[in-house]
Amino acid sequence: MSKLGFHNNRVMQDRRSVCVFLPNDDTLNIIINVKALCQELLDQVCDLLRLKDCHLFGLSVIQNNEHIYMELSQKLYKYCPKEWKKEASKGIDQFGPPMIIHFRVQYYVENGRLISDRTARYYYYWHLRKQVLLSQSTTREEAYFLLAAFALQADLGNFKRNKHYGKYFEPEAYFPPWVIKKRGKDYILKHIPNIHRDQFALSVPEAHLMYIKEAARLEDVAVHYYRLYKDKREIEASLILGLTLRGIQIFQCSGDEKQLLYDFPWTNVGKLVFVGKKFEILPDGLPSARKLMYYTGCSMRSRHLLQLLSNSHRLYMNLQPVLRQVRKLEENEEKKQYRESYISDTLDQDMDQLEKRSRASGSSAGSVKHKRLSRNSTASHSSSHTSGIEADTKHRDIGEDSFSGTSLHRKLKTCSSMTSHSSSHTSGAESAGKDRLEDDSQDDGNVL
Repeated sequence: MSKLGFHNNRVMQDRRSVCVFLPNDDTLNIIINVKALCQELLDQVCDLLRLKDCHLFGLSVIQNNEHIYMELSQKLYKYCPKEWKKEASKGIDQFGPPMIIHFRVQYYVENGRLISDRTARYYYYWHLRKQVLLSQSTTREEAYFLLAAFALQADLGNFKRNKHYGKYFEPEAYFPPWVIKKRGKDYILKHIPNIHRDQFALSVPEAHLMYIKEAARLEDVAVHYYRLYKDKREIEASLILGLTLRGIQIFQCSGDEKQLLYDFPWTNVGKLVFVGKKFEILPDGLPSARKLMYYTGCSMRSRHLLQLLSNSHRLYMNLQPVLRQVRKLEENEEKKQYRESYISDTLDQDMDQLEKRSRASGSSAGSVKHKRLSRNSTASHSSSHTSGIEADTKHRDIGEDSFSGTSLHRKLKTCSSMTSHSSSHTSGAESAGKDRLEDDSQDDGNVL
């Protein structure tokens, strides 16, 4: 008995408390062994959420106001504060202060149909909800009104005149602050009910799909941002790297403003090289002298960015055949062209027009076929050089008989299994022809 008691005491001392923040603001409190792998924690989170498909999600910690995604093969304590590792448990309910970890989207997709189960799609939707509140796409103001209508349909269901009137929602939960400041709460509360009503008959899963698709069209929503330095001597980072759905962007920072310097789709990135703290981008088709050279500040960030960029690129390339199938499926469902709408300074006149056009985006009573508002594409500002990355020729064309959801998601899982929740050190994006992502970290030092 004494040996068993000693063993149990040791087990308790090795356990720690973790608080996992979810995209919908819920939290999970988990007790886990201090030496557990990050993969074990992710498995527990997915089990508790009953999440069948979590390949687009990851666990992150915030370091210097950036989300650093955990390598799942690493020990959890490598990402934790020293105090958390040292703080021994003193018994049940005495595990010390919890370590704060975020469960969030790590890899973005262009279409919610690529997300296989509804629970995963729900949390993906909520992640985008938070991103939209931070969005600054001032030329696409009408998109926020349509997104709010989709979100209200998902959250509250069909519009009911005797229930949904006045302040039946908080504008701050659906709109970025700048839109509220510009238009005012009264204006939003006046016009949103009509657009909400026009989404009648959209089910919750359909509203999630519409929201995900519309949010992906905003240029600053499905993006991860990381600071970069122009040179080794720079104290404060003056550049930002944006990892988008389709490639890499480089911004010049001036206060809170970001000026786009370069926009490289994956098809225009010839090679990415990380050497210690140095980060090089070689656009395809240009001489090596034209390469762009930046600094990450430390080799750990270089390793993190290498893995995130490499995996994002591979997933993007591998999903293209599946995405073409999804587009064809949607074309078969919708035969009508998208139309463009916008909001100008003549508020009421243009909002009336938006409301009329939004009716085309929602289903009419008794119908579940939906027209959608068209949106200006987030066209790339990239150079017109020919592609240096070719899609994997091993992918075969998908026939008409493969349009079922089960078949589509089976193909999706095959593609996405090549991305990384493995922690292996990647030297290249294998789905590409000529492109390489290299890690020549001779001076890596203490890398995670």
